[in-house]
Amino acid sequence: MKLSLPRQLKAWARTIKRDILALYLAGRDPRVPWYAKTLALSTAAYALSPIDLIPDFIPVLGYLDDLILLPAAILLTIRLIPLELMVEFREQAEKRLSGRRLISRAAACIFILMWIAAAAFIIRLAL
Repeated sequence: MKLSLPRQLKAWARTIKRDILALYLAGRDPRVPWYAKTLALSTAAYALSPIDLIPDFIPVLGYLDDLILLPAAILLTIRLIPLELMVEFREQAEKRLSGRRLISRAAACIFILMWIAAAAFIIRLAL
């Protein structure tokens, strides 16, 4: 039986949510190579941050990170992690998710600091 489009989108969103948590878990596991850990933690922090690098109110570009960049980062990171470990992290993520909402206040602070630094840099260039 084929799922309707809204159900397909909900299933896809659940999969993305699970994979983001799995990447966070991978970033904290000593069995994962350092480069995959770095990318996994960066991707998870960005995905869980309530603040986007490119704000959504900017036409077209605002949703570019949500629709293209984030899924591409997730896919690339998953490919860098050994398959047997990724299966384990996905199982752990499924157990932890059970109705919880994922956000990261620490990641939000990092992005706020990045925006402040960028604004300060632009102001300094203008003067």
